[in-house]
Amino acid sequence: MNEEAQQWINRYVDAYLIVTRQISARIKERIPEGVTNDQFLILRLIKAQKLCTATYLAEAVSVGKSSITAIINRLDEAGMIERTRDENDRRLVYLSLTEQGEEVYQLAEKQVQDVISPYLFHFEEEDIEKFITLFEKLAFIMQDPGTGGSNE
Repeated sequence: MNEEAQQWINRYVDAYLIVTRQISARIKERIPEGVTNDQFLILRLIKAQKLCTATYLAEAVSVGKSSITAIINRLDEAGMIERTRDENDRRLVYLSLTEQGEEVYQLAEKQVQDVISPYLFHFEEEDIEKFITLFEKLAFIMQDPGTGGSNE
C-alpha cells in the first residue's frame, strides 16, 4: 500500500472514530429512556421493511441471529414490536412495530434529527449531498460480499 493510501485510511479512521462516538453519545442522551442505540436501529429497520424477519435484521446489521433474537425479545417484552407468523409458511415470522413501538420510534427519530441537523448546516448543500452519496456508496460496497473487505 502506498503512503498516500495509508494517509487516507488514517484520516478516515480518525474522523470516523470521533464522529461515530460523538453522534452515538449524543443520540444515546436524547432517545427515550430504556431504548438503546441498537434497539433504535432495529426499530428503524423494522419500520422501513414491509415484511421484516430476524434473518433480514441480522444480515442488515452484520450480527448473528442470536444477537438479533436477544434484541427482538427485549423489544417484544417492552411491547414495542409484535411477531406474526406467515399463513403459508409457519416457519416465517414477520416483525412489525406496535402502536407503542411506533410512538417510541417517532420520538427517537425526532431526537436523532435534532442531534444531527445542526452539524449539517456548517456545509453547503452540494457538499452535504456529495458526502451522503459517497457514504451511501461506501455502505453499499461494504454490504456486497464480493468486494474488498476480506483478507483471504
